[in-house]
Amino acid sequence: MPSAETRTPKVSRRTLVALAAVLLVLVGAVIVAIAREATSRRLAAAVSRSAAPSRPPLTPAEEKYIEALWPIHGAVERSSARVSLGQIFYMTKDLERTNLKARVDDALETYRRAGDQLRTLEPPPSLQRAHEDYTAAVRLFERSAVEVQKMFEDGRDEHMRVAAPFSREATDKIREVGVKFWPHEFPPN
Repeated sequence: MPSAETRTPKVSRRTLVALAAVLLVLVGAVIVAIAREATSRRLAAAVSRSAAPSRPPLTPAEEKYIEALWPIHGAVERSSARVSLGQIFYMTKDLERTNLKARVDDALETYRRAGDQLRTLEPPPSLQRAHEDYTAAVRLFERSAVEVQKMFEDGRDEHMRVAAPFSREATDKIREVGVKFWPHEFPPN
């Protein structure tokens, strides 16, 4: 006969079923609470978005200007992203110097072309300041690319560090202007 110390207490089938039922109810309650919390947060976010004042409709002149700026903006964004990624890949030894140079040369050409195109645009008075800011951002990207190009002449990677603040400032300016023109392109953080 087993001793009292080695005997395992017998749990009835009814007790196990009751424990399982209680556990299922608790898990269900937690799931319902989480779902309810998520739903209420989504609802609160939707209400706050709908409560925010919508911007007034664009005038025909504003719309025409923004439509003319869009292809310029796309080229500038693609070029800045290619250069930024190229610099990262270069620093991690995943991109050769010659490939980075090609990216920077292409970007510089894009920035200069964008500058020329921006000078031909005639923004309406309501968008003049945004146009000036956008043009300044493109000049900063150009300045950054010119600085990076120096590394291909003298071999010093230090030029990328010097160029970084120009690129960062240009990116910030583009985002500030872009939020006004294309609010869904730049989701809030």
